Amino acid sequence: MSETPKAPGGAGEWPLWEVFVRSRRGLAHTHAGSLHAPDAELALRNARDLYTRRGEGVSLWVVPSAAITASSPDEKDPFFEPAADKPYRHPTFYEIPEGVKHL
Repeated sequence: MSETPKAPGGAGEWPLWEVFVRSRRGLAHTHAGSLHAPDAELALRNARDLYTRRGEGVSLWVVPSAAITASSPDEKDPFFEPAADKPYRHPTFYEIPEGVKHL
């Protein structure tokens, strides 16, 4: 089992960063993994070296893990319930123009 990387001089631990990659064929970034780095610039460089070695990525996002807030899968029904009673939020009754792509 590996240890969390420490900052030089034993000043503490480097923060954990979540890495999202957009592939050449995709329109959205997908979660690729995590890494430890002292700052955003080094996190981005390390993410490039680690997650796009074969040139498959065209864009990277790195986000501090501590900045991510997510809903719980256990609470999915009550959490999303208010949106279910508003059918106007779901564009099922709109016609998509012929020239529009990627909807």
